[in-house]
Amino acid sequence: MSELIKATKIQFDHLENLIQALDAELHLISTRDAEALINLLKNKEELLTNIQQQDDAISQAFNAATEQERTSDEVTALFEQAKKLVSECEYRTKINQTAVEQGQLRLEHLRTLLLESRAKESMTYDKSGKARGGKSGRGISA
Repeated sequence: MSELIKATKIQFDHLENLIQALDAELHLISTRDAEALINLLKNKEELLTNIQQQDDAISQAFNAATEQERTSDEVTALFEQAKKLVSECEYRTKINQTAVEQGQLRLEHLRTLLLESRAKESMTYDKSGKARGGKSGRGISA
């Protein structure tokens, strides 16, 4: 088996591990398990580093391969499979990004509701009966 094929198959393992990590990430986002998510992100960063290093190894093996090896049906099929795995990773990353954005929107909405509730609690009326925000009493001064 040529070095190019070996390097590409190793990359498959890295990409499949990344897909599993992305699935786990989505689960942790939905369960809001911050500690586990931080640990997973460290693992994901390692996986991405490994993928980058393997890309470099594939590039070197591709440059060292003969024209016949580069254009062989097996190598072409492996590269197509790798592209599909990368596309799958990109898709899952977008899903995770959307999940995070939705969570942030929900938190912002909750924050707004709490601020509105707090503002209603501090609502007072002036002498003419008009509502006004702020503290209900004037401070005592000595």
